Amino acid sequence: MLELRDVVATYGAVRALDGVSLSVTDGAITAVLGANGAGKTTLLRTVNGLVRPASGSIKYAGRDLVAAPVEQVVTFGLAHVPEGRGVITELTVEENLRLGGLWRGNRKESADSLGTVYEMFPPLADRRTQPADTLSGGERQMLAIGRALMSRPTLLLLDEPSLGLAPRVTAQIMATLRRLSREQGMTVVLVEQNARSALSVADVAVVLNLGRIVAQGNADELAADEKLRHAYLGF
Repeated sequence: MLELRDVVATYGAVRALDGVSLSVTDGAITAVLGANGAGKTTLLRTVNGLVRPASGSIKYAGRDLVAAPVEQVVTFGLAHVPEGRGVITELTVEENLRLGGLWRGNRKESADSLGTVYEMFPPLADRRTQPADTLSGGERQMLAIGRALMSRPTLLLLDEPSLGLAPRVTAQIMATLRRLSREQGMTVVLVEQNARSALSVADVAVVLNLGRIVAQGNADELAADEKLRHAYLGF
């Protein structure tokens, strides 16, 4: 579904991605792991067009993402939840969610998607008329993910969804991702510094270090590799 070949992305003289090649399996959860500065966030931003690669190719469902305008990427079935739980605090929960499906212009689809998000995240249903700035950190993360789901994506990119959250809330978020993959067949690329948590739900894992892939394969096998864990994953 998603294929990167020899992707190089730079910030001035710095190579944030240095010849990355990666194939993401349809319907699977792929965890992208590594320390700060490894290139994880740049990888997601390069896939969705916010960062243009200096060289290499990126294709999603057969479409060339490198040549696609950023605003067109969402119409291909791709949604991105960036780091930081960015929501529009002045708007209500429901207004934030409706923004996610605005480009579709179909009221019935929007209503159906809204019901699905509320069923998946009950706290959002309870607070649908409240301003987003009244939500807890965990609820804001749910709102950010829910807004992305309103576009009915087939590929979901998530950047550090557990950052700053309590372990209980992190577990809820990870369980939701597993459900999206298993029940809806959604493909998920999960960028995480919390390697233990990400590996617990991932099917495949990729480890980045200084812009290069140093390991990739079955998530359970990578989690069992003690040398790899100590060298790159911090546990």
